Amino acid sequence: MVDFSRRQFAMLGGMTLLGTLAAGSLGACASAPAAVAGPDLSMVDPELREAATRILEMSSQGGGYSDETLPAMRERGASFVRPFLPDVPVLERKIPGAKGMPDVTVFVVNGGGDTPRPAILHTHGGGHILGLAKGEVPYLQAMARELDCVVVTVAYRLAPETRYAGSVEDNYAGLLWMYKNAEALGVDRSRIALLGESAGGTHAALLAIAARDRGEVPLVFQALIYPMLDDRTGSTRSVLPFIGAIGWDAKSNRYGWSSFLGQEAGGASVPVAGVPARVADLTGLPPAFISVGALDLFVSEDIQYANRLIEAAVPTELLVVPGAFHGFDRIGADAAVSKRFDAAKMAAFRRAFEQPA
Repeated sequence: MVDFSRRQFAMLGGMTLLGTLAAGSLGACASAPAAVAGPDLSMVDPELREAATRILEMSSQGGGYSDETLPAMRERGASFVRPFLPDVPVLERKIPGAKGMPDVTVFVVNGGGDTPRPAILHTHGGGHILGLAKGEVPYLQAMARELDCVVVTVAYRLAPETRYAGSVEDNYAGLLWMYKNAEALGVDRSRIALLGESAGGTHAALLAIAARDRGEVPLVFQALIYPMLDDRTGSTRSVLPFIGAIGWDAKSNRYGWSSFLGQEAGGASVPVAGVPARVADLTGLPPAFISVGALDLFVSEDIQYANRLIEAAVPTELLVVPGAFHGFDRIGADAAVSKRFDAAKMAAFRRAFEQPA
């Protein structure tokens, strides 16, 4: 069994949702003490059970998400940002936002060079309400080094201060800027992919749809890692007790989606443009890789989205990992199950970029 200390939670590569948990103030399972006693951890992969126990213990200490608690959570999350790796270059840039919107900060990882290379536009996780692009940089540096590619990650504006229309345009501005400045960045315009985890998966999926509809940036691939795709999960669609019981739960999901959409999650009047699972037409999207743990709150919606992509004739690979909960690969990076999960993602990128194994 892998041993997980509080320090390890703080070294998660910037995923601020989990960094806040490390600070002991997440509260995603804030119905303690019952949350600490359950669920039955026999369903969790043996190497991840210690981490699951610590998540439940830490989560029970918090007061849950609200507009009032977010500032402190964001401040604690920012305190866990790791230094950048010394051997992979990083450039912070301010780029023009969409018309009528503010400039957008992006971090360019592994940019430049004389030979155009594949590129990834990355959108970070954090339930739409948390997260720092800067905090993801060390994780993305390692990925860029291994794939010999350029990565641009976008510091999009967060909810509830900014609703979906603003953050979607922030991310699209990052994608369009990367495409238009391909030569300077060392990017091969014919090999641009998307990557997003959790709420970043919302944005990656929405970017794929926007790129198809606007016809400005061709994409070769979209990687959605335990993506947050459907506002109805945990609101108008119930989940089984053992699904989403560790980490991001139904209550947290309702708050995150409601903040993002500007209205109560799950309702009939929710804007389709803000929810990938509500978009009716998925034809013409780039090939997809979707991966999720079997105990993750998002498992059913991710399977359903993958099935809809397949039915829309979009080449789609789906990986569902038994015994794994939300963010397990960051918390338990040394566990065998996490290494297999990461290897599958990297192999999918290599195929998309047509790189040898």
